[in-house]
Amino acid sequence: MAFWNQSSAAPKRNYRFKVLIQGMNGGSVIWWAKGFKTPSYEISETAHDYLDNKYYFPGRLTWGDSSMTLVDPISPINAVEETNQIIIGSGYKVKNEAEYDTISRPASHGALGSVVVDIIDAEGNSVEQWTLKNAFIKSVSFSDLAYDNDDLRTIDITFRYDWATCSSDGGTTEQFSNGS
Repeated sequence: MAFWNQSSAAPKRNYRFKVLIQGMNGGSVIWWAKGFKTPSYEISETAHDYLDNKYYFPGRLTWGDSSMTLVDPISPINAVEETNQIIIGSGYKVKNEAEYDTISRPASHGALGSVVVDIIDAEGNSVEQWTLKNAFIKSVSFSDLAYDNDDLRTIDITFRYDWATCSSDGGTTEQFSNGS
């Protein structure tokens, strides 16, 4: 039976999502999230020459970066301040201080906490959930300021992670990791 013939069928929509980051907004939904690039992965290949033929075999699975775009609200949350606090919580110290600490993996994971994006249906129910495992902030970019631009100020954050899990409304969880 065709997809469109079913009255209960509905595709997932790009604008129906919510983001939860334990280290931001007290672990509540980040209502100022404007966009989120869900996890992606690539599988390498190995070629094998045999006689006059070439055969390919799958190799390692490598996860790509995920990114998020936030609108920068003034109140009740200051997104720039929240982002900077995660970096400070990761171990970064301003270089004019006497302490010379550095960012570490455990501190980064602790400061950021879990990163979860829920794809939701029209009623707000989760139909797909991605969780980034061992995530940390790889880069932060603030939008340019200009007098001739009346757009909202945004923050682009790139996450690096070891692997991700994906759960669907059917209850099954697919889990991948590097090298599997």
